[in-house]
Amino acid sequence: MTPPEARIRREIADHNGAIPFSRFMELALYSTEGGYYETHERTIGRRGDFFTSVSVGDVFGQILGTRFAACLGQLGEGPLGIVEAGAHDGRLAADILGWLASHAPELFPRLTYTLVEPSPVRRGWQQERLAPWGSRIAWVEGIGQVPDGVRGILFSNELLDALPVHPLAWSVPDRGWRERGVGVSPSGDLAWVLLPRDPSRIDQLFREAHLADPTELHGVLPDGYILELCPAAAAWWKGVAERLAEGWIVGIDYGMSMEELLRPERTGGTLRAYSHHRVSDNVLADPGSQDLTAHVNFTSIEAAGMALGLVTEGLSRQGEYLVRAVDAAVRRGVEFPWTPAQRRQFQTLVHPQHLGHSFRVLEQRRRGPG
Repeated sequence: MTPPEARIRREIADHNGAIPFSRFMELALYSTEGGYYETHERTIGRRGDFFTSVSVGDVFGQILGTRFAACLGQLGEGPLGIVEAGAHDGRLAADILGWLASHAPELFPRLTYTLVEPSPVRRGWQQERLAPWGSRIAWVEGIGQVPDGVRGILFSNELLDALPVHPLAWSVPDRGWRERGVGVSPSGDLAWVLLPRDPSRIDQLFREAHLADPTELHGVLPDGYILELCPAAAAWWKGVAERLAEGWIVGIDYGMSMEELLRPERTGGTLRAYSHHRVSDNVLADPGSQDLTAHVNFTSIEAAGMALGLVTEGLSRQGEYLVRAVDAAVRRGVEFPWTPAQRRQFQTLVHPQHLGHSFRVLEQRRRGPG
């Protein structure tokens, strides 16, 4: 039994036989007692649990660097900041900083790169990798510790899809949503359970996620239809927006719109587990030993930003976003002297059958005074 599972079982016993799945996911991924992200430093790439845009190579960071440089160049004189949350081992930060140092010498001396990292373990990985950048780097434990008035870019890559979600199951007999939780089966295994019916809590979850209950579908939803809500992602995005005085928030993640998530073929929701490049629906197995993700609801995230005055500048697939960034850079005279291996990286990042189609990029902006 993994340490997170032992903790989960204790909490189930202490809470009348069930806990919300969101709590299960929090412990499985983030517990200091063996949570997945506390113990898996380098489980991406060919030998790890999954591929990411970062693990493909340095081209992803180079393209983000050129896009960020174009944005920062619009902000005029004065200090500039890039804030990254969910930096894991710091590889993407190193790629972005390396590109900016070489290709944006007019901006780089004014730049501070801040990493939001609550975990001492992950912070140690980042400090080791980013040591060459010295005084350009700062760390904070949470978004609330980022200084007010950031002028620049706050971004995350594959962070929001790992925040704890609340799976809701449609109940035809109740004509309403029921929250799914985790309990223990008669055989002793961790198992799905339905939490007691609580319409006021369901309404609260929709409100906190900045979403409307799709009442127009109530009459056609099949019994057991699953919809995941993630108030934590909306709250995180709003927390980021509160730190931004002028500039952009960029979110890169697996995800889609509310309309897409409610398509009939997704009756079972989007929660998945990943281990050794294998995907599984058995998200309750061996907590702490596999990554858990659910597709980001970009309708929720976009609405959360708009509630704080942000304006959406784009929501697109990753492939389209990266191609546009490269095209714009080339028009500005930027050169990309990529090796054949790096050109293959680019194809992997933008091709619809690889990473170009499954990831979305949301850019929202706050303009400064005047």
